[in-house]
Amino acid sequence: MRQDFDPPAGSRHSLCRAQASAHDPQAVEKLLKDLGNTPMSLVILFVSPDTDFAAFVSRFRAHFLDTDVVACTTAGEIGAGGYVEGEVIAIGFPADHFVSTSILIEGLTDQTSQGVIDRIALARVALQEQHEDKPQGFAFLAIDGLSLREDTLTSLIAPALRDMPLFGGSAGDGLNFGRTQVSLNGEARQDAAVLTLIQTDLQAQVFSIDHLVPTERQMVVTGADPDRRIVKSINAEPAAREYARIVGKDPDQLDRFTFASHPVVVRIGDSHHVRAIQQVNADGELVFFSAVDEGMVLTVAEPRNLVEHLEEQLNLIAGAGPLTDILGCDCILRRIQAEQNQATRDLSDILARHKVIGFSTYGEQIGPLHVNHTMTGVALYAKDTEAS
Repeated sequence: MRQDFDPPAGSRHSLCRAQASAHDPQAVEKLLKDLGNTPMSLVILFVSPDTDFAAFVSRFRAHFLDTDVVACTTAGEIGAGGYVEGEVIAIGFPADHFVSTSILIEGLTDQTSQGVIDRIALARVALQEQHEDKPQGFAFLAIDGLSLREDTLTSLIAPALRDMPLFGGSAGDGLNFGRTQVSLNGEARQDAAVLTLIQTDLQAQVFSIDHLVPTERQMVVTGADPDRRIVKSINAEPAAREYARIVGKDPDQLDRFTFASHPVVVRIGDSHHVRAIQQVNADGELVFFSAVDEGMVLTVAEPRNLVEHLEEQLNLIAGAGPLTDILGCDCILRRIQAEQNQATRDLSDILARHKVIGFSTYGEQIGPLHVNHTMTGVALYAKDTEAS
């Protein structure tokens, strides 16, 4: 059931929040009313695929002609009461505390490296130099979740951002995997991304959390098509069949619940990062959410208790100061696992209590990496002078 944004007595948000049903013909008007009249430097929309995305963002943009409006489709939303579906979430960044600039990056399959780097670097320098009163910065990336270019783009963007931490999410299409879209200022696009650079006078902490623990079970990718994120063979055996053998499952019964419960990770430096499996194709190959290359060693991971882990991690984030908001990008696989374990309600309660707002993704970005099965985001804290 959808809940409106009515924060408990004594609580306060730095961000303006609004939520409406994607099926409501008056959804735009409701969002505008609930956002209020506060001048905004930026509005972000997370839009259910249940609505006409292009028409919706165009209508909404008409009311914010002097403010950047960034939007993307979702695989589910995170609203006032936690996980919801069939909703539109609107998040306003008040101009008193935030300044921003947004860059549309089109034609991801044809991008030239230096042009993108130069645009981002110049925008970052200008934003920082012109707003020294807002010294805390971070970057948010919304990208077409079916572009297959997240890995390349995040690694390209990171050097241009220098010390500005990056997080983001890949636009979704529920569980349909048919069409994902992003938008800047009312123009819907595919094969595109929107990078938003934000400076604020509040305290901000970019984070990434996952609840997976690597095991001793490993496998080697012996045949792959990295551009299409397809693994053809593992340990010189057909990929799906060998994966099923290693995790102890029937190869004819592999589904999204299996992949959510038995993810695989790859070691990068001193850390492990998930390379999540999306589906088995007609040829018995494994289609991944991230790029996987031949010779890569994949390790089966076991999930910790998702409810306990999320509570623990968000408590740590909340303990860093007077928390006002968390903007989160949460992998669809976490949501699927929660449904399988009948933990959706408990997780929703935790998300609501810790003031999380955001969406379910087809993948997450953190720094130079595109990852899966995580929650990435930014936590915002009130100024010390305002905390009382």
